[in-house]
Amino acid sequence: MTFFILFACVGCLVLLITWGKINPFLAFLGVSILSGVVLKMPLSRISQSVTTGIGNTLGSLVIVIVLGAMLGKLVAESGAAQRIADTMQRLFGTRHLVWAMAFTGFLVGIPLYYNVGFVLLMPIIFSVAYRYKLPLVYIGLPMLASLSVMHGFLPPHPSPMALVMQFHADMATTFSYGIIIAIPAIIIAGPLFARSLKRIASSDPTVSLCATTDDDDLPGVVNSFVSSLLPVITIATATVLEKIYSPNDSAQNIFAFFADPNIAMALTIVISTYTLGIRSGKKISQIMAVYADAVKDISMILLIIGSAGILKQIFVDSGVSTVLATGLKSWPLPPLLLAWLVAAGLRIALGSATIAGLTAAGILSPLALQVGVDPNLMVLSIGAGSLFCSHVNDTAFWLFKEYFGLTITDTLRSWTVMESIVSVVGLLGVLCLNYLM
Repeated sequence: MTFFILFACVGCLVLLITWGKINPFLAFLGVSILSGVVLKMPLSRISQSVTTGIGNTLGSLVIVIVLGAMLGKLVAESGAAQRIADTMQRLFGTRHLVWAMAFTGFLVGIPLYYNVGFVLLMPIIFSVAYRYKLPLVYIGLPMLASLSVMHGFLPPHPSPMALVMQFHADMATTFSYGIIIAIPAIIIAGPLFARSLKRIASSDPTVSLCATTDDDDLPGVVNSFVSSLLPVITIATATVLEKIYSPNDSAQNIFAFFADPNIAMALTIVISTYTLGIRSGKKISQIMAVYADAVKDISMILLIIGSAGILKQIFVDSGVSTVLATGLKSWPLPPLLLAWLVAAGLRIALGSATIAGLTAAGILSPLALQVGVDPNLMVLSIGAGSLFCSHVNDTAFWLFKEYFGLTITDTLRSWTVMESIVSVVGLLGVLCLNYLM
């Protein structure tokens, strides 16, 4: 009976979002409360679970996600991302343009959210394709594959960051594993797969493109790279130094402080406000306006993440998670493969990678605790599954189709297959790491 109620609740969530077109935050909230009632939780306990679920989830995430959005917006508005892209084109040369595009997406995708990176980099994709008379999809897909992998696999992007917190994983370790898995996924789904797409023709873009900034007004190369990657540099350096100075408690505490994602992001914002903002001639009021817009851009993402935490808390407080974990434990599937399958199924049904990943985490987090699976690999397995088979119920599918001027069939041949390759290669990478570690 417990399994039936669980699947009915998840099915109701899927229908509300896909068929009913209900806002995901409202859908999660409504289904969570309904689940508590059906599972015969005391009404006062349901209210408490709602507060605890959204509070615990957002309490550990909101600073990193908000500051990450601010950094991404500043990187975009200052022209740092454009400078990185231009530098990559010069370094790789015309013969290896697809590799330059993939590497640019890789670097830019670390600080930028997918939608921001997509819109920002589209003018570069179009200009390169037209300048060298190359097929648009062939040039653009490697860069978008990189952006997608960064968005689905690596913290501090919203979904991976939420998964890290839910599974009590280590962010630095998850990021390191994610980079190892991301590289082959990008290579296979990007430059290699793009070779088969040279004959796909694009019509004129139906969406207006944002204007590029004059070269003289862009920040310097070193400034652009360092400012964009400063959170990664700070956390990685502090983590290594923390391990080196582990016998020294005072030094270890200092390095542990700077290795904390909240502190690393806050430090980055302070430094980047000067290096990409004030130093470029922007007023503080202009920079603060950029930050305010960044928070508006991710406000709904925060609400969706918080509401997913409510559903998880209802499952935990009602005892469903324990029953589910016990049942799933008996399935003849490795936990990491099971996690990928659950996330992939939800992705196909719901469309949103973020919602699919968070819903899968709410279902599977008790199982991870019971079977003792590596939480870092669990995060990556769900992240990989959440990218599988993007199709017509995913906004990114239509964004790609309209920008590139493709038919539905060609979008399925290119975008959908690319996302599926990324997902499957990610799963294989997770299983290989699990075997080797």
